[in-house]
Amino acid sequence: MRGGVGSVTIETLLTPEELYENGRLYAILTLEPGSSIGFHVHNDEMESYYIISGQAEYVDDTETVNLFPGDTTLTPAGQGHSIKSVGSEPLKFLAQILYQ
Repeated sequence: MRGGVGSVTIETLLTPEELYENGRLYAILTLEPGSSIGFHVHNDEMESYYIISGQAEYVDDTETVNLFPGDTTLTPAGQGHSIKSVGSEPLKFLAQILYQ
């Protein structure tokens, strides 16, 4: 996904219609160990992640941090990010994309 490696499973929780057309994603994503979502930029929208389980290496523009269950990220419009599952168990997180 987005130039990453491995596989991503997406469990949609709310559709864009249920988000009143204010966003396009509200879902739980699962990345198997070693899998990633490649670096991408969000224009005219923001994305946030809430880590449910597993461990992640997260790049937000130029900063790289490790994420653990309970951590939250925010990528504002005009900025980019990537995420990789780095633990021994799958990475599971809530992702939300809202329009600016």
